[in-house]
Amino acid sequence: MSTILRPNPAQRTRRLVVFAAAIFAVAVPLVQNLAGLGLTQAEFAADGNSTLRVAGYAFSIWGLIYLGLLAYAVRQVLPQTGESRLINRMGWPSAVTFFGIGLWIIVAALNLKAASVIVIFASLIALLAPLLTYSASVRDRGRFERDRMLLVWPLAALAGWLTVAAPLNLITTLTAFQALPDFLAPSLWAIFAIVATTAVALGVTSLLRTLVYPLPTAWGLLGAFVAEQADKPAVAFTALAGAVVLLVGGLVLALRLRPSVERLA
Repeated sequence: MSTILRPNPAQRTRRLVVFAAAIFAVAVPLVQNLAGLGLTQAEFAADGNSTLRVAGYAFSIWGLIYLGLLAYAVRQVLPQTGESRLINRMGWPSAVTFFGIGLWIIVAALNLKAASVIVIFASLIALLAPLLTYSASVRDRGRFERDRMLLVWPLAALAGWLTVAAPLNLITTLTAFQALPDFLAPSLWAIFAIVATTAVALGVTSLLRTLVYPLPTAWGLLGAFVAEQADKPAVAFTALAGAVVLLVGGLVLALRLRPSVERLA
C-alpha cells in the first residue's frame, strides 16, 4: 500500500492552488458562454476547419471532464486527504494544465490562433509528462483505490482529450493561416494527424494501462469520422480505424494490468 502522510503547510498551499485552478478552468467557459464574450469555440475553428473537422457533439465530453476535475480538486482540500506520492507529484502539473485550459478559452474567444496552439500544447505536456514519468505509480494503484478513481481517472481523461484536441487545434490554425506545407494534400495532412495521434495515444496507454486515457481520444476520432464521412471518406474511415485501434488496444492493455502486476510495477 502507498504511504499516506498529512500535508504540511507548503503542501496545503499547493492543494489550494490546484483547487483554485480547477475552479478557474470550469468557470471561464461558463462565463464566456453565458455572457457571449468573444468567439465561441465553433466560431474560432470555423475559418480553419476545412482540413479536419470534429462533429460538435464530441465536445460534450467536457461536461464529464469538468466533473472529474472538480472531484479531483475537492478531494485536494478535504482535511482527511493524505499526501500520497501521486497527489504530491501531480499537484503543480495539474494546476498548470487547469489554468491552461481556462486560458485557452480566453485566447480562443479573442481569436488568438497562434497563442491557442502554444497554450493547448503546453497544457498537454504539463500533464502528460509527469503522468508518464510516474507511470509506475499510476499502474501501482489498485483498481478501486481513491488515488486511481479521484486522481488518475480525471487527469488521464483530460490528457486523453488534449491528445486529440491539440493536433486538431494545430492543423486548424495552420489551415487558417494557409501554412500547411504543400508537399502533401490537405486530406493527407489530416490522415497523417490522425495516424500520429493514434500512435501517440496507444504508446501512452501502454505505459499508463488505464482505459480512461484512450477513451476520450477515441471519442474525438469518432467525432472526426462523423464530421468527415460525407465529404472525405478516406479521412473519416482513417479516424474510425484509429478509434477502433484505441478502444481495442486500450481494453487489452488495461486488462493486462493484473493485481500482481500492479504491485510489482
